[in-house]
Amino acid sequence: MATPLKYYYNDAFFAKFMTAMEAVLPDFKQADCMAQIYSDEWEALELKQRMRHIAKVLHGFLPEEYPKAIDKIIELVAYITEHQPGYAFEYMFIPDFVEVYGMDDYETSIMAMEKITQYSSCEFAVRPYLIKYQNKVMKQMLIWSTHEHQNVRRFATEGCRPRLPWAMALPALKKDPSSILPILENLKDDSSEFVRKSVANNLNDISKDNPEVVIKIAHQWIGQSSNTDWVVKHGCRTLLKQGNTEVMSLFGFGSVKHIKVDNLEIENKEVAIGGELAFTFNLINNNIQDTLIRLEYAVFYQKANGTLSKKIYKISEKTYADKSISSIHKKQSFRLITTRRFHKGLHQLAVVVNGVEYPTSDFVLV
Repeated sequence: MATPLKYYYNDAFFAKFMTAMEAVLPDFKQADCMAQIYSDEWEALELKQRMRHIAKVLHGFLPEEYPKAIDKIIELVAYITEHQPGYAFEYMFIPDFVEVYGMDDYETSIMAMEKITQYSSCEFAVRPYLIKYQNKVMKQMLIWSTHEHQNVRRFATEGCRPRLPWAMALPALKKDPSSILPILENLKDDSSEFVRKSVANNLNDISKDNPEVVIKIAHQWIGQSSNTDWVVKHGCRTLLKQGNTEVMSLFGFGSVKHIKVDNLEIENKEVAIGGELAFTFNLINNNIQDTLIRLEYAVFYQKANGTLSKKIYKISEKTYADKSISSIHKKQSFRLITTRRFHKGLHQLAVVVNGVEYPTSDFVLV
């Protein structure tokens, strides 16, 4: 398994952090700060808990008045940007400081986030502000969507994603995403791929609660440029996995009337946790013309309560020759990962063609 991200906070990183703190705080006491960071509970803290803990320790070494503390934070970010490039993720506790201590000083905090996010993203820190000051923040994000710095433009769309992973959800924007749309409109053909990917991810978030909104946008944007085509396609990925017929048609995936899935065979009916499931099948195109096919498979995972939960995996998206038979061989890993917990017992597998699910086959995870 990969090393947990919480271990990015180690002695080597803190040596760099202490150097930055000494550069902006002449009376800074490094030993006192490290003693507070490496508290009795430190080892038990997970990633975001460690970020919050460091932010609270940082508070004790900055000026008591919040605006003066932010002045020092901005100096700190300037020093880090110049002397320690490449450590943006580790310094996510700096935006966390703004989230924890700045909620009652909107103007100072918004100014700070615009500057900080150019080095270390404030996409998580802005969420409580969106809940408390939604109209003001969304107007500011629209302004940020035209900012000269790509990180600020990306912040404008990433920060207001209704379902940003690992962050608090935004119920009001899940219900009504209309204030997000002008921001996405400004950024849909942005010069930065980093920004365009965030636009697509925001669209994908919106599609989970308001699919009709994203379908309408997809029809409007498709064909405007290669950039917007990619944004639309990536933004519709959940709708494609759901087999939404209108979206399937928009991207050229038609009827499966003349498509057949034959001889689905699971090579190992019992799969050990940590092992692989291997399976084969034939894809038969009985059409009299070449056919564009989105080919996927679904794994129905056993849940703790005994029910099954489906997850779709893409195999290919390509044109298959007329009157052709294609032999497909795939493997699905069941190695332990941090984002999925496996449960032993019955699982199922199904082939999915252009959003249409074919009959399932059983296997057992042991």
